[in-house]
Amino acid sequence: MENRFSAHLFLVTLLILPFTVLSPALADSHIERGGTLIFGRGGDSIGLDPAHEMDGESFKVCENIYDTLIQYKDESTELEPALATSWASTEDGLTWTFQLRQGVTFHDGTPFNAEAVLFSLNRQHDDTHPFHKIGGVYNYWIDTGLAEVVDKITAVDEFTIQIRLKSPYAPFVPTLAISAFAIVSPTALKKWGEDFTNHPVGTGPFKFVRWDRNDKIVLEANDAYWGGRPLLDRVIFQSIPDNSVRLIKLQEGSLHAMEFPNPDDFQQIQEDAMLELLMQPGMSVGYLAMNMDKPPFDNLKVRLAINHAINKAAIIEHLYQGMGIPAKNPIPPTLWSYDDTIQDYAYDPELAKRLLAEAGYPDGFETTLWALPVPRPYIPDGRALAEVLQSDLRTIGIETKIVTYDWGTYLEKTKNGEHDMALLGWFADIGDPDNFFYYLLSKSAAKKPAGNIAFYRSDAMQDVLERARASTNQEARVSLYREAQRIFHEDVPWVPLAHAQQILVINKKVKNLKLHPLMWKYFRQIWLEK
Repeated sequence: MENRFSAHLFLVTLLILPFTVLSPALADSHIERGGTLIFGRGGDSIGLDPAHEMDGESFKVCENIYDTLIQYKDESTELEPALATSWASTEDGLTWTFQLRQGVTFHDGTPFNAEAVLFSLNRQHDDTHPFHKIGGVYNYWIDTGLAEVVDKITAVDEFTIQIRLKSPYAPFVPTLAISAFAIVSPTALKKWGEDFTNHPVGTGPFKFVRWDRNDKIVLEANDAYWGGRPLLDRVIFQSIPDNSVRLIKLQEGSLHAMEFPNPDDFQQIQEDAMLELLMQPGMSVGYLAMNMDKPPFDNLKVRLAINHAINKAAIIEHLYQGMGIPAKNPIPPTLWSYDDTIQDYAYDPELAKRLLAEAGYPDGFETTLWALPVPRPYIPDGRALAEVLQSDLRTIGIETKIVTYDWGTYLEKTKNGEHDMALLGWFADIGDPDNFFYYLLSKSAAKKPAGNIAFYRSDAMQDVLERARASTNQEARVSLYREAQRIFHEDVPWVPLAHAQQILVINKKVKNLKLHPLMWKYFRQIWLEK
């Protein structure tokens, strides 16, 4: 993984042959085709226009409707062709040429070609594009840095595009694999405009059928999929907010798979002969962000006090049931450049009280604590965690009122800075520290609507992150991101809480559902045993 973004990406031509996604395992004669897979999840999607989405529940569906130019291999952070069959760069790393897959059509029959790619990417990049202002802000285009680094996107011919950069950008190629940069049907977007988010059309393995808000999204197989028709006929994403209710429905047989079981239920799951618990280390972090635009969180000693007040070991033991580790850095230990030499702030309520007094709050203060309304990969139960934090903070004199909203409103309000303290987290889009640091902690990401919901603005951090982005030297990038971790540790805009395991529970009739280092990704290879 550490070599994925080394200088050779920018210095040699990368030529990759066309492929089909149907792996040798799926050629097995015992595989059964057809059927509907019902997947239980904790919350609904917010929208299905990938360019505008920011949450995992939306991308989870988008990843099956749309394709990107480049995608990840199963169970790996290695890249492989998708809608682009090959790509190459000039020696200076500034001009990238992509050869596009031929013979592909969107679900509505629109041909896929260079014009469609330009439409999808330039609507995000070019403020003169007629659809640039349709649908809202392009958060990922801005926060990944593409808005700043991309100069021009042009077509060379019907099946070749070029992207010219203003400066070298180390994670450029893997960034294009993020779902936000999927290619959408120009015809459908022109037809639906703002409402395209409810009528998604891509080139992906499944086609959109229906969305019953806060209940289910139904997809059906794309018979003409360029990578081979999916083995399933349909996929239903069923929204069931209560973790225990999802498990009951899985045990009853009305679900085939579910996310985010309660840790207390692990033993019951492992003892059930019909169920299988899939688990592996994830690239995620759950954290408590302190809004530095609001006193007293602009005071370093207050933020230090709060870090010393939280008993992370107890949180991991009781809320995560050991299925996670305490976090001390903003990136997970599974990601290259992680600095294990940094010492976490010890759980020390007495020291926390002294720090509060030194900050001018000897009697503490009152504030709000925002709790996640849905289970997430990095925080399985937001309300329960908020109650534990509330108790820990009360011990040092900080009285908190727990606040929550529905998932879409929660994200909207936190990214616009309405909170005092808020629980949130991140799981990786790409296997690069930039994906955590720049989106969550840069000054650029503190502009509303913000990914940096601590509204942390450090010139020192910004300088390090920009230098790390521009460097094509892997050793230099490792050193820079370790420096970024030291700056974070000194400034403490968050309480980093936990790195959780990826966990999925399936009926054993579900075959070939694979976890992925960047979260499990695709349904196209799954089949159901009758």
